Formats: sequence, structure tokens, C-alpha cells
Amino acid sequence: QVQLVESGGGSVQPGGSLSLSCAASGSIFHIDTMGWYRQAPGKTRELVAMSSNNETTMYTNYASSVKGRFTITRDNAKNTVFLQMNSLKPEDTAVYYCYASIATVEMFEIFRDNWGEGTLVTVSS
Repeated sequence: QVQLVESGGGSVQPGGSLSLSCAASGSIFHIDTMGWYRQAPGKTRELVAMSSNNETTMYTNYASSVKGRFTITRDNAKNTVFLQMNSLKPEDTAVYYCYASIATVEMFEIFRDNWGEGTLVTVSS
């Protein structure tokens, strides 16, 4: 069994910064992709940023709306992904969900989708 536990988030004024983190724990054999999605009120869940890696290279992908403002990083040794959010705008207000594609020790050949419970980010003056 795997758990994703998010921390960070909260309220900030436009132009401010926030940092999110998400730690995966449990019977983990390998983590491939880790990242963040968000869902604003009345909207569908959307990709914010994603990070995937092979043994030597880490790849990142950002939604066009956050490119240049948000930065995703990972600490593979700690099974943790971070999202640094700068120059926040009111339209960034949403519940942010951590995502990870994880193979467990019990089923190491199969990668399954895992989600955190979400953390609310509110950008308002």
C-alpha cells in the first residue's frame, strides 16, 4: 500500500509565493512519474507540472499557464516532489493534488496511479 501526503498550500495575495511538497511512503519499489494537478471550482482537474525520470535524466512538463512561474523538483532519495509557485495569480486558486506512478514491492512490474488528498491554494487580495 502506498500513501501520498501533501503539505504546504494556504492563502496568499496576488504576486506572492507558496511551496507545496508531497511525500510518498509505503511498500515502494520504484516511482516513475511524480507531479501536480489542480482543480478549480466548477472546472475539471488539469495538469500543472510533471516530472519523470530514467536513471540519468529527469524530464519536466508544465501547463502553459504556469510555465515560468512554477518549478517542480524531486528528491528521489526521499520519494518527495515539490512545487514552488511564484507570481501567483487569482486564477491559480484551486485544490492541488499530488500524483505519482508507483510500482510496489509486491507487484514491481506494474505501475499504478496514486493520488494525494489535495491541498487548497487560495490567491486573493
